[in-house]
Amino acid sequence: MAELRKPDAEFPAYDEAFDRDGSIRPVYAAIVERFSNFDTAELRRREGIIEEEFRRQGITFTVYGDSQGTERTWPMDLFPRLIAAAEWREIERGLSQRVTALNRFLADIYTGEGAAMADGVVPAWLVQSSDGFERNAFGVSVPHDAHCVIAGIDLVRDAEGQYRVLEDNLRNPSGISYVIENRAAMTKAFPRVWEDHTVEPVSQYGRMLRTALESVAPTGSGDKPLIVILTPGIYNSAYFEHAFLAREMGVELVEGPDLVVDEHVVYLRTIEGLVPVDVIYRRIDDSFLDPVSFRPDSTLGVPGLLGAMRAGTVTVCNSIGNGVADDKAIHPYVTDLIRYYLGEQPILPNVETYVMWEPDQREAAFDRLDELVIKPVGESGGYGIVIGRDASDEELADARAEIERDPRNWVVQEVVELSTLASLCDDVLEPRHLDLRPFVITGERTQVFPGGLTRVAMRKGSLIVNSSQGGGSKDTWVLADGAHSNGAAAQDSAR
Repeated sequence: MAELRKPDAEFPAYDEAFDRDGSIRPVYAAIVERFSNFDTAELRRREGIIEEEFRRQGITFTVYGDSQGTERTWPMDLFPRLIAAAEWREIERGLSQRVTALNRFLADIYTGEGAAMADGVVPAWLVQSSDGFERNAFGVSVPHDAHCVIAGIDLVRDAEGQYRVLEDNLRNPSGISYVIENRAAMTKAFPRVWEDHTVEPVSQYGRMLRTALESVAPTGSGDKPLIVILTPGIYNSAYFEHAFLAREMGVELVEGPDLVVDEHVVYLRTIEGLVPVDVIYRRIDDSFLDPVSFRPDSTLGVPGLLGAMRAGTVTVCNSIGNGVADDKAIHPYVTDLIRYYLGEQPILPNVETYVMWEPDQREAAFDRLDELVIKPVGESGGYGIVIGRDASDEELADARAEIERDPRNWVVQEVVELSTLASLCDDVLEPRHLDLRPFVITGERTQVFPGGLTRVAMRKGSLIVNSSQGGGSKDTWVLADGAHSNGAAAQDSAR
């Protein structure tokens, strides 16, 4: 049988499957029993089934600047993450609350009176100095004020088991295709593991997203608005996801030259002529979206698109300028924005974050920089992060110098010992750190998709879960109401 190692009793992180005394948490009882019946060779065989399936379907991601090549098969660990129904309901409430407040914040900035800035909830200079702040977004209204139709909110679990928000992703969050493909792969490789659980499905994402996109179509679009996905093309790191979502929703996948603007109306070029477009789900950054209004050297966007957005003849999702709300420097203020806009206490707390432009916070951070996590506000994918306890004296000195040179560009966070879960590493199932990216969809209403992308740091002791930094993923099971682990797992036969 494969060895399944429990975390050490003195280990500071919360383990998803095992309590501090080594006992199995009830929600994991059946899955632990199932996996205890597999030997290492069988697990490796099933891992091979998944990898071959991903390779056959072209389920990949891209790592730029790596000597081993850019295209990689999507990494998935076999041991799933389970979330009980009651626990998920609390996460749902917290995510819905947070994204609702962030959408109000974006509407306040771009089509409102800037009340949160005027009332001192968040500094106006901080908003206006953000790389994600976009003056071209002023006056561009969005139906239902859904500036962010698709949000990906990164959650971590601290040592006490409390979920905390690490980062908000409100521009072009990726990963949902891997959530759905992970589930398909898991059901193929482990066809009988499901017998002990009732798990919420994930196949409905395409319908959910299409309904939300239809709901934000401009007035007069009719019952079946024309929706397209705008991609930068096959060389983009997330192109697999772009094509996947086009298939799931039954819409056209287009590139910039496939669209043309005439008299402030966007048209799709077809063999039958020009067809008006109502909604564009864009996977292109703001600066490349329209060479007339943004970067003139962009060949990825659509000339005149901003004018059509202003005229209200097309809705672009997510809207431009959303980056101001997921700037890591805005993150510490989001809980205050929830109180301000909704009059409610935040359900999901932030990871404790310190702003380096405040002299007192900066000096306090410098006194214990080797205990904290140092982050540049404009980077993503795990790049530029310095984890103090793992850094050399030289690296810490360099980070301090960078902060002193440009304090607006840095935040410092308390280390959260990300929760752990058994993962197959070196022929042993042993704890590895992980996070969770659920996806929130907003149209006429805000919905939280069940589950999300669980990312796992496959390097022992690492807190960096990003796939570009050697991380993997897990299938995430949200258990249905009334579902429970029956604790009577039969031997799972291969078939």
